[in-house]
Amino acid sequence: MLSLEVTAKEPVSDGVVALSLAHPQGRRLPDWTPGAHLDLVLPNGMTRQYSLCGSRWDTGAYRVAVLREPDGRGGSAYVHDRLRVGDRVGVGGPRNNFPLVPSERYLFIAGGIGITPLLPMVHQADLLGADWHLVYGGRRRGSMAFLAELAGYGERVHPWPEDEHGLLDLPAWLGEVRPGVRVYCCGPPALLAAVGAACQPWPPYTLRTERFVAAELPAPVRDRPFRVELARTGTTVTVDRDTTVLDAVRTAGAEVLSSCEQGTCGTCETDVLAGEPDHRDSILGDEERRAGDRMFLCVSRCRSDRLVLDL
Repeated sequence: MLSLEVTAKEPVSDGVVALSLAHPQGRRLPDWTPGAHLDLVLPNGMTRQYSLCGSRWDTGAYRVAVLREPDGRGGSAYVHDRLRVGDRVGVGGPRNNFPLVPSERYLFIAGGIGITPLLPMVHQADLLGADWHLVYGGRRRGSMAFLAELAGYGERVHPWPEDEHGLLDLPAWLGEVRPGVRVYCCGPPALLAAVGAACQPWPPYTLRTERFVAAELPAPVRDRPFRVELARTGTTVTVDRDTTVLDAVRTAGAEVLSSCEQGTCGTCETDVLAGEPDHRDSILGDEERRAGDRMFLCVSRCRSDRLVLDL
């Protein structure tokens, strides 16, 4: 865990502030790739995840943007109202559950604060000479962060304020299947659902999404207790229906970092050595779920009688 200093705090739209973070001694920060995020441990003890939205080539500073969430759990309110330039924050990561894969053509679709992980992707795609377009929806122009920065890309960027044009015209962008195009989308659940439905006719693995809110899931596959073995210590613990695997292994003495505890951030990712996980996260793709070699302990459970974890 790094301790970084807030070196700048500036509004980038109505309700959104951008933070710049740097090492107090000016040291080089760990490298990162487009789509990565940080765990920010605020001075009040809250831990929140924010996508990196600055330049990956700036090795001395990280940039994140924070939307004020009126109905949130208090983290964004603290950043907006109390965090000051000069304050120290703990930083975990960077980690990337939303990587940009190589392609000659991309379609980026952002809704609101979902623009943040896509900003570095746009820059990377442009740097590599790919054919790309960004469709960016928001309630109104004043609420859409980084529009001035994005204007430098010209006609490849398509702002879509809802009060001017209505909802994003997804059929215009996704109605015709175009093999070879990678679609990246980040935004509110309704947008992700609509894009997912529109991409159903497209080739497999065309669409990659990132969620800030966990997807709704059916009940766990198994409602009976199961055993979890910690391979490094040989300790075995029983997990009942009202206990998470994360809480159970912590009770057994395992030190596992966690943050969102909703299956969206990836902090508690753990390797599975034996057994069949019941994946309940909002991160892994279908192929990764079938592999069954890792899981997120905060929400995922077990289909079999026993799990063996690399703990």
